[in-house]
Amino acid sequence: MTAAPIPTSPLRVMVAGLGNMGRSHALAYATNPGFEIVGLVNRSGVPLPGLLAGLSIRQSFEDTLQSEKPDLVAIATYSDSHADYAVQAMEAGAHVFVEKPLATTVADAQRVVDAAKANNRKLVVGYILRHHPSWERLIAEARALGGPFVFRMNLNQQSSGPTWATHKQLMQTTSPIVDCGVHYLDVMCQITDAPPVEVRGMGVRLSQEIAPDMYNYGHLQVLFADGSVGWYEAGWGPMMSETAFFVKDVISPNGCVSIVVAEGTRSDDIDAHTKTSVIRRHRAEMDANGRFVSPDENISMAGEPGHQDLCDREQAFVLKAIREDLDLSRHMDDAVRSLAVCLAADESVRSGKPVRL
Repeated sequence: MTAAPIPTSPLRVMVAGLGNMGRSHALAYATNPGFEIVGLVNRSGVPLPGLLAGLSIRQSFEDTLQSEKPDLVAIATYSDSHADYAVQAMEAGAHVFVEKPLATTVADAQRVVDAAKANNRKLVVGYILRHHPSWERLIAEARALGGPFVFRMNLNQQSSGPTWATHKQLMQTTSPIVDCGVHYLDVMCQITDAPPVEVRGMGVRLSQEIAPDMYNYGHLQVLFADGSVGWYEAGWGPMMSETAFFVKDVISPNGCVSIVVAEGTRSDDIDAHTKTSVIRRHRAEMDANGRFVSPDENISMAGEPGHQDLCDREQAFVLKAIREDLDLSRHMDDAVRSLAVCLAADESVRSGKPVRL
């Protein structure tokens, strides 16, 4: 196959979906000279921050794609539209950045990956933690311990007002353990490298404000081929506890590495969902008297990037991937694999049975 031409002029970008993440990605494009925004698409009018205020918002994805012929389409719409929009964009000749989850079924996720390969287009999935120096450090420290591993992770959000309204809207197509879980399953898979082999899930509907077939609290357990195990917990809503809402532990026979959040951090602080504050490293080695050889070490992560900084880094990677023709095969395969685990957990919640992968 002939290599796709690599543009040197600013990439013409169309952004679909102007919720919290869509606006942040649009701001990243607006401040990076490697991009030029040529279209914003949203089903309704929304307020835009200063750098975007002069741009018009269109309602039709298809019409804007056809009229503007962008080099890159950024998709930050609701999850059930991700796959169709991504395939349309790539078949129209555009590279694609798509927010997580990549799709709402494994078949659709694979369809998007296949379209990227067939059309020789770059596909980057919005796994923002891959661009965070502190999470890169956490993964490196955990891998250095050696497996098998125990992963203990959660991200619960006590939401109210507009945030609870957004969560209820999200739950019409995606459960909490799928929407957020793909991030942390991706981290687990990067640490162990072993394929997941079995998933178990459970969930509870804790609010009469959501559909009877949905649940706003979920918990999954995953078993890996190397003997590693992990759990992930996610709950949304005004009833959720602020106690232990953010747990990130990786344990091995040789010790553990953990994220310690700053005192007073709240679960509705979006920056707290990615910031680590301190990484604590503990080594299990003991001397002849049964005392630990090394004290625990707190690795300060001062100066971490905030939410918008991470979006800027993520879109800089998109630009690099296109300009330098990076091989994204592993990135795409990992996106499908982490989604498959979370969707299997959702299936297990509904069936009450473990799911073999």
